[in-house]
Amino acid sequence: MPKSKTRKKAIYTPPQTAQQIKVSPRWLAPVMVSCWIIGILWIATYYVAPNAPLLGTLQNWNLLIGFVFIILGVVLSTRWR
Repeated sequence: MPKSKTRKKAIYTPPQTAQQIKVSPRWLAPVMVSCWIIGILWIATYYVAPNAPLLGTLQNWNLLIGFVFIILGVVLSTRWR
């Protein structure tokens, strides 16, 4: 009986690489949470006392400042591992 003409294929197995566990810097979590808190407190303070010395001159820009802090906290949270 003749041998089959099909070629046996070697199965490719990629070499195993050691994966390092990525660790967040120690400053990331406190800065992230601080940005959220500062943003929320900034907006809340503006609504409670809109005529405060610093807040009164900025008027509606206070909302932008508060949301920038909150968004910065969200962006930092994407870097947290």
